[in-house]
Amino acid sequence: MKEKKRREWDSGRVRALREHMGLTQQEMAEQLGTRQQTISEWETGMYQPRGASSTLLTMVAEKAGFQYKADAPGKKSSR
Repeated sequence: MKEKKRREWDSGRVRALREHMGLTQQEMAEQLGTRQQTISEWETGMYQPRGASSTLLTMVAEKAGFQYKADAPGKKSSR
């Protein structure tokens, strides 16, 4: 069985995804089914998304056409 590489979601990547989608923290929280405070905590680095949250962010990012370089945490892709 082929294993899919898991993306790491740090504070910069979470914020970059949200901004790429043109959402406020509240709007993103509503779309993900979580609290605005959770999005804020991810973006400030207080907590890092893991497990189902990380998987969901990856799915949302793929659907939104969001790309980032794996070797440049927290940076938006210039493409």
